[in-house]
Amino acid sequence: MKQYNVAILGATGAVGQQMLQCLEEQEFPIANLKLLASARSAGKRVSFAGEDVVVEEARDEAFDGVDIVLGAAENDIARRFVPVAREKGCVTVDNSSAYRLDPDVPLVVPEVNPEDVAKHNGIIANPNCATIIALVAVNPLHKVGGIKRMIVSTYQAASGAGIGGLRELEAQMAAIGAGQPVGDPKAFAYQLVCNLIPQIGGFDAAGYTSEEMKLQNEGRKIMHLPELRVNCTCVRVPVMRSHSESITLEFEREVSVEAAREVLAAAPGVKLVDDPANLTYPMPLDTTDQDLIYVGRVREDISAAPGSHGLALWCCGDQIRKGAATNAVQIAKLLVAQG
Repeated sequence: MKQYNVAILGATGAVGQQMLQCLEEQEFPIANLKLLASARSAGKRVSFAGEDVVVEEARDEAFDGVDIVLGAAENDIARRFVPVAREKGCVTVDNSSAYRLDPDVPLVVPEVNPEDVAKHNGIIANPNCATIIALVAVNPLHKVGGIKRMIVSTYQAASGAGIGGLRELEAQMAAIGAGQPVGDPKAFAYQLVCNLIPQIGGFDAAGYTSEEMKLQNEGRKIMHLPELRVNCTCVRVPVMRSHSESITLEFEREVSVEAAREVLAAAPGVKLVDDPANLTYPMPLDTTDQDLIYVGRVREDISAAPGSHGLALWCCGDQIRKGAATNAVQIAKLLVAQG
């Protein structure tokens, strides 16, 4: 099998480290691996496949000879280096939001639109974590019922804000446990421990946050449904890892609960966990460090208007793995399969 020169841009962050782990787990065909980060991280040693790899500072020349770049850096870094990588002949799978809605850049969830990978011009965008989790769960149902509308509430873990968010929640939990003051928040607008924060991203004029609009805007592009209607509320919750989502779907055609369960049980990337009689349903604790999206609580939407067709469900997924790193590595594997 052909082997590829691979670079991870933003290699020392939470997503970059998870990308490294996913590459090793999936035995990606790597000839040479470069780990790129800020000057502050340069010189660090990171273990990969039993060997130490030295982190390099991200510079233009670092992309020479690289075939595939996995981008795990913030938007400003992505805008700085992804065009450079493309000019040097690399294909970048970028996890930032910088290129997601660019009409010339495919936005891909491999379980939903793998064919779009072939349309790339040197850049493929990785969707937002909450978008990936939702679409892996609902796309199989769309194939049988035709989704018209989605109402979504997300319950997003602290680590969705990066290592800083995770560390802040850990520190706040320790303070509460010790009976000490929590202190002023830094990663979030308010104290997260013993609390919920109904804001992720800035607000627009209509009162929606940037995170909430991603599911509609990205969902339309990925599913090729320009008229898809999505109403989303995103909430930060005091959970370490794995996002949860409550989703109500309106369909063009009737989809029974039984049919939905059968479809989900056979769907790629999905694990049906749906036995309420035995208190069995998806929870973030169970999906942590897992690549599958767990789906359960499948039920009829009893609020649906007469003559309309609706279902409700609950899903959970690890936003660092499938919501970011795993999805990117899956896209890279599609590139390899295409030669």
